[in-house]
Amino acid sequence: MKLEQIYTGCLAQGAYYIESDGEAAVIDPLRETGPYLARAEKNGAKIKYVLETHFHADFVSGHLDLAEKTGATIVYGPTAKPGFNAHIAQDREMLRLGGISIEVIHTPGHTLESTCYLVSDENGRQVGLFTGDTLFIGDVGRPDLAQKVVRDLTQDKLAGMLYDSLHAKILPLSDDIIVYPAHGAGSACGKNMSKETTDSLGHQKAINYALQPMDKQTFIQKVTDGLTPPPAYFPANVMMNMQGYDGIEDVLNRGMQSLTPEAFEIAANETGALILDTRAAQVFAKGFIPYSINIGIDGSFAPWVGALVEDIRQPILLVTDPGREEEVVTRLARVGYDNAIGHLAGGFQAWEEAGKETDRIQSVEASEIPALLERNPEWQILDVRKPGEYLAEHVEGAENLPLDYLNEHLAEIDSNKTYLVHCAGGYRSMIFNSIIRASGYHNLIDVAGGFKAICESGLMKVTNYVCPTTLAAGNGADNGQALDALNGETK
Repeated sequence: MKLEQIYTGCLAQGAYYIESDGEAAVIDPLRETGPYLARAEKNGAKIKYVLETHFHADFVSGHLDLAEKTGATIVYGPTAKPGFNAHIAQDREMLRLGGISIEVIHTPGHTLESTCYLVSDENGRQVGLFTGDTLFIGDVGRPDLAQKVVRDLTQDKLAGMLYDSLHAKILPLSDDIIVYPAHGAGSACGKNMSKETTDSLGHQKAINYALQPMDKQTFIQKVTDGLTPPPAYFPANVMMNMQGYDGIEDVLNRGMQSLTPEAFEIAANETGALILDTRAAQVFAKGFIPYSINIGIDGSFAPWVGALVEDIRQPILLVTDPGREEEVVTRLARVGYDNAIGHLAGGFQAWEEAGKETDRIQSVEASEIPALLERNPEWQILDVRKPGEYLAEHVEGAENLPLDYLNEHLAEIDSNKTYLVHCAGGYRSMIFNSIIRASGYHNLIDVAGGFKAICESGLMKVTNYVCPTTLAAGNGADNGQALDALNGETK
């Protein structure tokens, strides 16, 4: 048996390729099917199954394209009602794959159709449990997402189902089984996920807070405590995964249209498209097309697009580093933003050379801040990190307005005040500044290098550091947010 985890860091997502005796299965594939097809072709194997653990909310799965290209059967667990041909397996149904078996285990809680797949090797020994969003390393799936899709369903009801699923079907399994989840730290599908992407079930029984002995009501309270609002694009992704979507080749063909500066400008004016500039933050700051927003491709690109671009059908025009156009279109498509309608040929340099209007954002070094504030005491430092990061340690006197909630709190920005804006390292602050500037606010100055550079300069007073785990223990409402900082949220 061959088993491979195919992990995509920007989405903190794990897909899986399993092969035995010339037959293969792919679990929770991403939208681009090439990596899975290449593995099967290299090994002379035929992809027999595409196994879906549930209708995903945080990305668009590649199940339809993969099934169309290979003839594989798409499999969902009980209660799933997809708008396309699929095998809806029964609880405890056994699927054969070459010389191994895969048991379907229905585990409702994260969603109603959530299902785990238990793999036994050629000798019949249970070796791996593919848990989707039911069980993570260090956490379990949040139970509030499906209530957005199914009427009269509450997060407490789903959390109760999750408790039953874990206690009746997961905890009784052998300790030496390896857990293979769909996500790791950084995903919005849980609140306390580890950076580790696999673990033994026995170790999880020992250290995972949600698997400790407790009654159902206590479990519901613990699992629902500290949940932050999910990104706005999640329900749209669920519907795409349930009902179908355009093939990835069609999406790429649209987005890969190369436009001259003149054609790009006409398209922007005629379609009302969002101009999305994916260059590095400090490169963007030195010059960009007016009213464009910056979300750098070398960061948590797709999740930030999903969090901040509220309409998944929004037409998008792209400004990228030359040669990275297809990468950008692909990563947009992973989260359902299929309406990229072209990119600027030659990148921003071509726009400048055509004599088109440009804009810029002032950026200063952290070492410059004390002198600037001395000359302009009315200026305000604005920290756009997550609440947990801010509470753990921040510049004295800084205000906190997290980038995550910018769309809901835009009115809190005083257009008459000048802000020195920083995040942890400079990625999020430029997103923030570009969106604010495109909305007509001009008194914002970016702090290059963010809070890290401020601390290294040693020139600003910062609050005493408080470990995020201490914050989480003392303030349950901020549990998930504080642990984002603990789990390495630096961009």
